[in-house]
Amino acid sequence: MKHPGPLLTLLAGLLLGLLTLTLDATAGTSRASSSYQVKPPSPAPTSSTASPAPAASSPSPSPSRITDASYAGRTDDDSSSVAVSVRGGRAIAYFCDGRSEESWLKGPVPADGSMRLTGGHGAALNGTLRDGVRIRGTVDLDGGHYAFTAPRAVRGSGLYRATATVRGAKVEGGWIVLADGRQVGIVDREGTPSSAPRVDPETGAVTVDGQPLTATPALP
Repeated sequence: MKHPGPLLTLLAGLLLGLLTLTLDATAGTSRASSSYQVKPPSPAPTSSTASPAPAASSPSPSPSRITDASYAGRTDDDSSSVAVSVRGGRAIAYFCDGRSEESWLKGPVPADGSMRLTGGHGAALNGTLRDGVRIRGTVDLDGGHYAFTAPRAVRGSGLYRATATVRGAKVEGGWIVLADGRQVGIVDREGTPSSAPRVDPETGAVTVDGQPLTATPALP
């Protein structure tokens, strides 16, 4: 009878080898599973130097426009009259006491309604157009200082002017017609002023030294 020792030893060695291979395979699978990680997708790169969208620019406001109109009124001391005609951002004014004191002035009128008009011999008118219905200001002339208010002229009132040659002499006349129908004017004959005859505000007709003339609205 043969001894089973060697055969059992061989079988035991085979079983041990199979067991070792099985354990190695299991361990390898476990290591492979634990070492494999799913990486999350990288976020899209952002540019730190991206320029912001330009802000929408609002349109610049249009400057207001002074309405073309005429204004006529009296000084606060009721000694004289002042009339101003505004056209196209410019103005012409006339100061007159109806006897011997007069001055023509002119200058620009900014969008805010302020005005500084100048005339001969240092004459100056400083005023402000208020709400488009009146001009409040002052006139400085020959050392005198006159505050005035000139409401917006109605039909027939306002500032009139006539220039002509009468009997060989240059004649220049200025008239201020107020809303109540009163008139103040001076006719200058070669540097000699005197009270002006009445003018018809509807037609501008006036007679100076026997000669008919036509006065027209004074414009800048």
